[in-house]
Amino acid sequence: MRFSRLLAPAMLASAAGTAGCASSDRLAQFESAPRQLVLEEYFEGQTTAYGLFEDRFGKVRRQFKVDITGVVTGDHMTLTEKFEYDDGERETRVWEIDILGNGRYRGTAGDVPVPAEGQVSGNAFNWKYKVDLKVGGSVWNVGFDDWMFLMQDDVLINRAYVTRYGIEIGQVTIAFNKK
Repeated sequence: MRFSRLLAPAMLASAAGTAGCASSDRLAQFESAPRQLVLEEYFEGQTTAYGLFEDRFGKVRRQFKVDITGVVTGDHMTLTEKFEYDDGERETRVWEIDILGNGRYRGTAGDVPVPAEGQVSGNAFNWKYKVDLKVGGSVWNVGFDDWMFLMQDDVLINRAYVTRYGIEIGQVTIAFNKK
């Protein structure tokens, strides 16, 4: 038992190190896709998205609509996301995103305590970050591993894997429609 407690942090560190490699390897498969995603071009102006959150058992817990306004100035993009949940709750998140070049992005938002990191390859974008999420009367720090794919007709599909303490607690699916 004592040995396993000592080994667990090393195993977690090893898994975290290989997860980054897995993301890069997974992104590489989209490099020569017929459509090329350029985030700042896609999100500049008005975009509407529709999504839902499913818990780890597949039960739909929340549905929502998001109206997004994107403003690009040089190598910086501001995304203002106005959420409207099916229960009537409303929320706004403002992303400040730096366009780093070579398909790389870094962003912050008020409820994102550490800068998000993202990379585009072909029609795919992988965006990883942690969010301080209101759950009932408390706040949970949860991880998001977003995978976005540019489809025909400027539809962008997003599948996000949500974790807490390294354990998947649910998934978010979002469809973006460029206006």
